[in-house]
Amino acid sequence: MSFRGQSASLNGVPMNGGSSYNTYQMNNSANRSTQFSKPFFNQCKEHLDKWNDKLEELSHHPFINKIKPYIPSIARFCIVATFYEDSLRIFSQWSDQVNYLQEWQHYPYFFVILFLFIVSMTMSVGSTFLILRKHTNYATLALGAVVLFQGLVYGLFTSSSFILRNFSVIGGLIIAYSDSIVQNKVTFGMLPELSNPNDKIKGYLLLAGRILNVLMFVGFTFGKSWITIILTIICTVCFAIGFKTKLASVLLGLILAFYNITLNNYWWRNVSERDFLKYEFFQNLSIIGGLLLVTNTGAGDLSVDSKKKIY
Repeated sequence: MSFRGQSASLNGVPMNGGSSYNTYQMNNSANRSTQFSKPFFNQCKEHLDKWNDKLEELSHHPFINKIKPYIPSIARFCIVATFYEDSLRIFSQWSDQVNYLQEWQHYPYFFVILFLFIVSMTMSVGSTFLILRKHTNYATLALGAVVLFQGLVYGLFTSSSFILRNFSVIGGLIIAYSDSIVQNKVTFGMLPELSNPNDKIKGYLLLAGRILNVLMFVGFTFGKSWITIILTIICTVCFAIGFKTKLASVLLGLILAFYNITLNNYWWRNVSERDFLKYEFFQNLSIIGGLLLVTNTGAGDLSVDSKKKIY
């Protein structure tokens, strides 16, 4: 994004010839393995099912039912919030941006002015179109291109944190675009079409969006408590493969929101810290928006949840 400033006999079993003992040993080992493995995985599945059932019950609460129609719009706004913030920063700190690109990155003045103007306008207009679900294909391409182009111009692709975070933002954009795909029901001779091309496209887009959206969590867990690390890793894998997707997305969103408010609370910080924390806050908000939108779109056809419905 834009320049941010300063950052032998066993239990009575006979051993005649060894073969009977070996058979016993193998059977006994298998029994022990079954005794320990089955209950463990069954318990994990039972806990996941309980949490998932509670989440489904909560999703039908009268208050949730009232706000459900607005969730996609809220999620899309969160996804593009980082673009609005960056666009406002460029205009409010225009001279700082120009000086940085000229003096430190050594770009010509004309290129700097044109670059900053085009990028800021693209972010504002593209974000608005994505929220309104107008020309979403062009808006998604434009905003994704801005992320990549800014990374090149500002020389940020040497930072692994930047790469993971911004590819997660692109994942959120892809999820927002997939949510806008209209699945038309085409019929021929009064029979429904068995395969809809839009279903396949949406499935691939959601898979790519889910994987990209959680890339940031690869570095997020560093320095966190072991409970947070384990829970985040499990939920990240579940979200990426589309297993208990709604539960995984809600838990990841809550974890990220908690740390975002407690660590990136730029509104309490001094000026020297505020800019960078503001950048991280809105980037995390964009990722939260992608997670939230998946609770509305679902995991898509290319997911474990979808395959379970079929088989």
